[in-house]
Amino acid sequence: MNNSLLDSLTADSIDLLKRMIATPSTSRAEGDVANLIQAQLAAWGLQASRKGNNLWVREVDCPDGRPVVLLNSHIDTVKPAAGYTRDPFTPTVEDGKLFGLGSNDASGPLVSLLAAFRYLLTTSPDRPYSLVFAASAEEEVSGKNGLESIIPELGTIDLAIVGEPTGMQPAVAEKGLMVLDCTAFGKSGHAARNEGVNAIYQALPAIEWFRTHVFERISQFLGPVKMSVTQIEAGTQHNVVPDTCRFVVDVRVNELYKNQELLSLIKKSVSVNVQERSTRLSSSAIPMSHPVVRRCLDLGLVPFGSPTMSDQALMPFTSIKIGPGQSARSHTADEFIMLDEIRSGVKTYVEILDGLNIYQA
Repeated sequence: MNNSLLDSLTADSIDLLKRMIATPSTSRAEGDVANLIQAQLAAWGLQASRKGNNLWVREVDCPDGRPVVLLNSHIDTVKPAAGYTRDPFTPTVEDGKLFGLGSNDASGPLVSLLAAFRYLLTTSPDRPYSLVFAASAEEEVSGKNGLESIIPELGTIDLAIVGEPTGMQPAVAEKGLMVLDCTAFGKSGHAARNEGVNAIYQALPAIEWFRTHVFERISQFLGPVKMSVTQIEAGTQHNVVPDTCRFVVDVRVNELYKNQELLSLIKKSVSVNVQERSTRLSSSAIPMSHPVVRRCLDLGLVPFGSPTMSDQALMPFTSIKIGPGQSARSHTADEFIMLDEIRSGVKTYVEILDGLNIYQA
């Protein structure tokens, strides 16, 4: 490994990260940071394609027929949390910590992947695969103008490495998501008399089912499907028996169920009306026998199942999630990433990718 080159590219990426922090880029408003990254890529001699606020760079002059590895992370952030004690858009380094909105989730992983991408283009042109780097928008809101919109532009992808803060341990499975709008119906009446059918009471058996039911397929890494009733609404005033009760269920799906299959099972099991908002955010998993997982294991990395979602949910191809930083810092006030985490992350990305043969038996 060329440590001098690695250090230089890492320093470049940390500088870019600071400028990204200083450029507000909340979901669906990432134009300025996309402009910043596109200009920097051009300065480094990398010609980026662009659609909306999504950018991607394809390896130039790669031989046809090689499998393609996508390196992807996102450029959007959530809005600053209310508890910030420092300016979220002023990058500040204290005790080895780089503070700023998006530093951990996921601009730190993004610039680390970018440094690894540049390193591999320079040092290993004869790799048995070609590379595509993509910086995507709208990840935090699972927006349709984010990664999903450029997947057709990327062509065939054989493996994606998704940069998210995982402590640089490989997430080999990730939960998907369905949000369900449920409605129980009754009949209005006067609360003082024995009239009407209370829709809240009609909803209770279904709410209890969502609270207690365990689907039979339990994932090694993600555990059971998790269902949580998170919102409820009923009634117009205290003396009227409500004729409608609406509640929302958050369903976190393990990789052993397809969203449509699980939705069908739920609708057959409860007596309320169930309407899904979407089934597009799928769970994912990569076989433990896959060469990139074996590569991680050889490096002493520890695979785990991730309860949080990423753009993996929209990827119709094999993927693994790994990156510097810690998931627990995401979306918190005074967000930060350690500079040493970035340096170590770049090195580990290169160690995983350098010489990787994704068709290896």
